[in-house]
Amino acid sequence: MTDGVAIVTGAGAGLGQALAIGLATKGITVVGLGRNGDALAETGGLAGSGFHPAIADVADPASVAAAFARADAIGPVTLLINNAAVYPRRDILDETPDSFQDTMAVNLGGVVACTHEALGRMVRTGYGRIVNVASFADIAPMAASSAYSVSKGAARVFTRAVVADLGDRFPGIIITDWLPGRLATRMGIPDGLDPATAAAWGVQLALWTDRSLNGTTWEMDTELLPPRGLKDRIKDKLTFRSAPAPRKLG
Repeated sequence: MTDGVAIVTGAGAGLGQALAIGLATKGITVVGLGRNGDALAETGGLAGSGFHPAIADVADPASVAAAFARADAIGPVTLLINNAAVYPRRDILDETPDSFQDTMAVNLGGVVACTHEALGRMVRTGYGRIVNVASFADIAPMAASSAYSVSKGAARVFTRAVVADLGDRFPGIIITDWLPGRLATRMGIPDGLDPATAAAWGVQLALWTDRSLNGTTWEMDTELLPPRGLKDRIKDKLTFRSAPAPRKLG
């Protein structure tokens, strides 16, 4: 995928900044969404003239719509990377219904709002690419992460639900989940992976438009295959067939 405009949310820092820079260096026109204008300006200084900042709060659907309208003035939106997220690290006894919903509004609501805007454009051409930056937080929640874990898990369900709705009708719109690993960012860990290293995988995955990628999940540079049931494993044994091997990014 080399044509059209790529939208990256949370493009002002960390992984989002690295993804925006990685796409721009490959000649992709990028519209980067973020709440901090100075941070987006920093990304633009690193990414070059192919980067266009758009101040937006993904938790606000009206703000998202305005950012996509800005992108429309540059070119057709063909790629969306839903990266923006917050991780408040708050014990459940310190959470309130309002604080919990604030996290849901960004981590789930932002994915829904941006995906809705992108799909409204992509279904007109039957072509597009969406990558949702995901997490294993819903499978193994850490302490003080209830809102983050629930919101990220719900976003993974949302990916599967959208694929179920559109996969047959619009096979040219390819949606995947990507888990970049534990990163050395404000939301990550000090000794984590360099965001630029992870972004190189994310960029490659985002620009790959093979229809067999629709509905798949990737961790870092490797495809996570769905578990095989007992019948499939017995059939493999009886037919001397090897289980499918996961694909890897180069």
